[in-house]
Amino acid sequence: MSSQSRKVAVITGASQGIGAGLVAAYRKLGYAVVGTSRTIAESQDENILTVQGDIADRATAERVITAGIERFGRIDTLVNNAGIYIGNAFTDYTEEQYNAMIGVNLTGFFRITQLAIQQMLTQGGGHIVHITSTLAEYANSNVPSVLASLTKGGLQSATKALAIEYATRGIRCNALALGTIKTPMTEGYYETLAGLHPVGRMGEVSDVVDGVIYLENAPFVTGEILHVDGGQSAGH
Repeated sequence: MSSQSRKVAVITGASQGIGAGLVAAYRKLGYAVVGTSRTIAESQDENILTVQGDIADRATAERVITAGIERFGRIDTLVNNAGIYIGNAFTDYTEEQYNAMIGVNLTGFFRITQLAIQQMLTQGGGHIVHITSTLAEYANSNVPSVLASLTKGGLQSATKALAIEYATRGIRCNALALGTIKTPMTEGYYETLAGLHPVGRMGEVSDVVDGVIYLENAPFVTGEILHVDGGQSAGH
């Protein structure tokens, strides 16, 4: 497949867990992939370009998109997967915790999405996917989550706004609102976290990947918040 016809996906938070699963899934679809995280290793696959950096730093976003275009010639999909969760009582959050969550969850989305959309406009279309949390819409008294709600809720609102702003220009924007997923970040808490979901289990990385790939292959779907949350959004 030529570099001009092959599609290219950019995935943030790509070194492990959901991000690594998404890299593998997009490669199976035949996409070239640009993956970024603070600690991501170089890939032996010539169709995977890795860029180390803190997504909260706008310079990282600029390096990722520039490197992707230089290597592969285009950007077709951006998955804003990078995110952090810090649970705390609202009055106990520190300035450092606030800045960390705003930096990764919101600032990290902002610049890379601007740059990706600018490139997509020159190509005539593209797709943005945000990984968010059901907690942004359905608070749980057992899970202190004000900063998660603030940041991931912001992404969900931006999803709809971007979908409408670019609907006539070939760019779709969707989101997955997740329950708790089995990743290295949640290891050691599986039994407790499973109980938060009506289905009685935590989500798997494959559940998230399936949701993202559905959205990738659904050209009439934009502005959608797809809940992949084990029934949390339905009720308790």
